[in-house]
Amino acid sequence: MTSARIPVLRIYCSDAWPTLISLCDKAMRAVLAASVQRVQKQGCVGVQSYGTHWPCLLPQHGPGKKHERPITLADWQERIVRAVPGDFLCGLFHSDGARFANRVTVRDKVYVYPRYMFVNESTDIMGLCQWALDLLGVAWRMNRRNSLSVARREAVAALDRHVGPKS
Repeated sequence: MTSARIPVLRIYCSDAWPTLISLCDKAMRAVLAASVQRVQKQGCVGVQSYGTHWPCLLPQHGPGKKHERPITLADWQERIVRAVPGDFLCGLFHSDGARFANRVTVRDKVYVYPRYMFVNESTDIMGLCQWALDLLGVAWRMNRRNSLSVARREAVAALDRHVGPKS
């Protein structure tokens, strides 16, 4: 979000994910926006909307890098995430996560299984992801200080129901 006279919310989406672009547009219109613009850039589309109240809906916004300032949910945001943690996780994984086929070789035998990864430098955002996964009962583990892995079959299946593929 930047500010001139009227705050603007901009979300950049890769051209490779046209459905994600449409979902951003639809979400902005559903929440606040009277109009949404799509600005084509090289390899991506900026989905944007101007609105006086964007800062009210996104109080976490502020100067500086996200991992260098506190990121906490307002009480009303926490109630929403508690009610629909899968939707919150969908947004997190579609922005900073991935689902892929993990390949492991054990005693010359190759095993392939689906796995989700979420990577973020902000310990606060990582904590919110962990909390939402716990709300859904999805098993996760930290594989690096800034990287979370969901690899158990039942946990991946649960995330598939809530996150699904980018498209």
